[in-house]
Amino acid sequence: MTGPLPPDLETGSARYARRFAGPAGSYLLSVQDRALGDLVRAAPDGLATAVDVGGGHGQLVGRLLDLGFETTVLGSRADCAEQLMGGPHAGRISYRVGSLLDLPFADRSFDLVTSIRLLAHIEDADRLIDELCRVAGHSVIVDYPTLVGANALASAAFPIKRLIEKDTRTYQSFWPTTVRRAFARNGFHPVRSVKQFTAPMGLHRMGGRPVQLMEEGLRRIGVTRLVGNPVLQRFDRRAA
Repeated sequence: MTGPLPPDLETGSARYARRFAGPAGSYLLSVQDRALGDLVRAAPDGLATAVDVGGGHGQLVGRLLDLGFETTVLGSRADCAEQLMGGPHAGRISYRVGSLLDLPFADRSFDLVTSIRLLAHIEDADRLIDELCRVAGHSVIVDYPTLVGANALASAAFPIKRLIEKDTRTYQSFWPTTVRRAFARNGFHPVRSVKQFTAPMGLHRMGGRPVQLMEEGLRRIGVTRLVGNPVLQRFDRRAA
C-alpha cells in the first residue's frame, strides 16, 4: 500500500481505545456524548437513519442507537472495526467498508451523517465535507479544532502535548468560516454548535478531577462557549 494510512485505522485501534479507558478519557467522552445528544435532539422529528463515517472507534453509536436511529458505520477497511464489532453494540449496527473520500452510498441515503475525530486528520478535508453532504438527506454533524483559544498555540505546543499524551496524533485546525464555506457550497447552513472544552486535552489527562471541576465551572459561566475546542457542529440542508 502506498500513501498515508487512513486515519480511521488509528481511531479504530485498541491503542486508541486505551486513551479513553481511564477517568479522564471517560469524562472527555461523556462531554462529547452529551453534546451530540443536544445537537440531535434539537433536529426536527422524523429523522430515522444515520451513518457515522470513520466511526470504528464506536464513540457515537451508543448515543445514535439510544436516540432511535438505524445506524450504519462506514470504515475505510474491515480491520478499522475490530473494536466496534467486539463491543456491546455490534449486533445492532451495520458496518460498511469503503473510501472515506468516495462514500459507497447514493445521494441522500441517510437522514443524518456524523463524522467525529476525522476531519482534522484527513488530507483532503474539502472532499470529505463534499461527500458527507452528498449522502446526507437532512443533517451533517462534524467536529473540528478551531484556531481560537488555547488551540491557537497548538503547533508550538505539540511537543509538550506528545510528551504528556504519548501517542497523540498531529492534526490540522480550521477557521470556522472556512468550514462554513465548505458546507455552504454544498447547500448546507450551520444550525447549532457546541464547543466542548476550554482546557487542553493534555491538561485533562494530567490533572484529572480538579481540571474537570474547573472545566465545568468555565462551562457554566460561558467561557467554553466563547473559546472552547473542539467544536461539534450541525449543518442542515437548505430547503429547496
